Amino acid sequence: MGIYEELQARGLIAQVTDEALIRDLVNNGKATFYIGFDPTADSLHVGHFMALCLMKRLQMAGNKPIALIGGGTAMIGDPSGRSDMRQMMTKETIEHNCECFKQQMSKFIDFSEGKALMVNNADWLLDLNYVDILREVGAHFSVNRMLSAECYKQRMEKGLSFLEFNYMIMQSYDFYALFQKYGCNLQFGGDDQWSNMLGGTELIRRKLGKDASAMTITLLLNSEGKKMGKTQSGAVWLDPNKTSPFEFYQYWRNVADADVLKCIRMLTFLPLEEIDKMDAWEGSELNKAKEILAFELTKLVHGEEEAAKAQASAKALFSSGAAENMPTFEVTEEDLVDGQIDILTLLQKSGLVPSKSEARRAVEQGGVAVDGEKVTDIRKNFVAIEIPEEGIVLRRGKKNFRKVVVK
Repeated sequence: MGIYEELQARGLIAQVTDEALIRDLVNNGKATFYIGFDPTADSLHVGHFMALCLMKRLQMAGNKPIALIGGGTAMIGDPSGRSDMRQMMTKETIEHNCECFKQQMSKFIDFSEGKALMVNNADWLLDLNYVDILREVGAHFSVNRMLSAECYKQRMEKGLSFLEFNYMIMQSYDFYALFQKYGCNLQFGGDDQWSNMLGGTELIRRKLGKDASAMTITLLLNSEGKKMGKTQSGAVWLDPNKTSPFEFYQYWRNVADADVLKCIRMLTFLPLEEIDKMDAWEGSELNKAKEILAFELTKLVHGEEEAAKAQASAKALFSSGAAENMPTFEVTEEDLVDGQIDILTLLQKSGLVPSKSEARRAVEQGGVAVDGEKVTDIRKNFVAIEIPEEGIVLRRGKKNFRKVVVK
């Protein structure tokens, strides 16, 4: 089985152009491909996970990845898959986020000896002349066709700014620039990027001729991958300072029964033959599958040692109610009022809920416990000096925990 057929078997490919040519490229290690990442935060999150795993798979098959950091496109909004415009950032913030991305991507992609590239589209987009763009690029785009794209139709009702309308042209120019500078002959992206990606393929062929070797492939990256990046408490980050290895492990350990095998197939590097045997698993066997998923992905991001610690902590937590490597919240003097902290504040500041209203709802619905005892009083207070040195275990729901200690 070639890598293209493996991607199909893992459920990663939604639609392609020039399938025969793409299959030949990737199966024979002749693809130089890119995937774009918008630096909207100082860490990648699990919504980027599928793209990173895909790049790793293709590189292992002899193909050359280009990680394109959208330092230039981040200067404007991206309407793709969104109902509102993304907030603009300063150049300094974008540059900082780009540097953070580089460090995290190196865990997945081998950038040594020219095996992969990391480039920033600010290097060419920020120096473009507006009149030149109108003449050289704008002439190849139909406004009617652009407006028919789903990403723009979703925004038309609320209002689509001219700034956002240019995003397709900028992304298309990215592929054109990468094709000319680095011989990039293939682009990957999520299904909500399809129109933008087709624009890039068409731009190359219009400017350089129909025989220009530029192709497009799109993945189930956003519909199946980006939704993985959010929880009730916010994003699940790859940065261990934002999401601890234990929390990362628990996130994957808690995926729905219906999603666990799909996630194993799409995101892990386990052999397909081994995964196929899991298709018949039911009941308690699905919990075993979730442990496999959580361990494999935590190992990929944080290393085998941290994955083993997280797994041991999770098992200890459910067997004895305590765990050494459980995420810890330290109560400081600033958190206290008259030497006490109330349950709603504790839930919010520990990160178990995003707001006081969510904390109130969790308590009233019976979903909060301290050291195994349910808390039902929203006015419950904890005196700092009465919290034992080893701390207390705060729980929201069945599977979200924090150890609380007084600093």
